[in-house]
Amino acid sequence: MEISNDLSNEMAQYQAGDIVYVFYRNPHTQDVANIQEAAVVNNPDNPGELALFLYETYYPLTNELAVYSSEVEAKEAYQHYFEGM
Repeated sequence: MEISNDLSNEMAQYQAGDIVYVFYRNPHTQDVANIQEAAVVNNPDNPGELALFLYETYYPLTNELAVYSSEVEAKEAYQHYFEGM
């Protein structure tokens, strides 16, 4: 329970207009992931919710996404999860 509350609080820190960094998997090569810049926007499909705008597509901003406030933070996580294997 505590973890989900922490994640909910983490998602609440973002506002429309913020630039964040996410891991993006190539849809054609699922074993390849890159760090990609995305914009936090108001979700056009669900007013009152936020979404990530990435590659001309809206993705709901949920706790299921690994979202980082800075590129440095994203690179550190990437190295931990993908290069440390």
